[in-house]
Amino acid sequence: MHIVGRDKLDEFVGDHADARSWIENWLGDVQLATWTSTHDIKSRHASVSFLSMNKVIFNVKGNSYRLEATVAYKTSTVVIVWIGTHAEYDQRNKKR
Repeated sequence: MHIVGRDKLDEFVGDHADARSWIENWLGDVQLATWTSTHDIKSRHASVSFLSMNKVIFNVKGNSYRLEATVAYKTSTVVIVWIGTHAEYDQRNKKR
């Protein structure tokens, strides 16, 4: 998979170093993956949530953080939309 928005992850780990290892492992996993459906993601990331418009929510580091991405299955592209704490995610989604 091709990953767009790595800069958001780099910025995030600058403030949340405890998530660095998880994010590095996730990046390596995603780069090697071939996701053609939600089932492919779920088989590797059991706690993932799927929203409309191909949005995928990954629980980062034991659900301390959340990573929101959009997956374009046909072009094998993952776009990092947002990453933050679980509390920030809850606040962010109250406003929607």
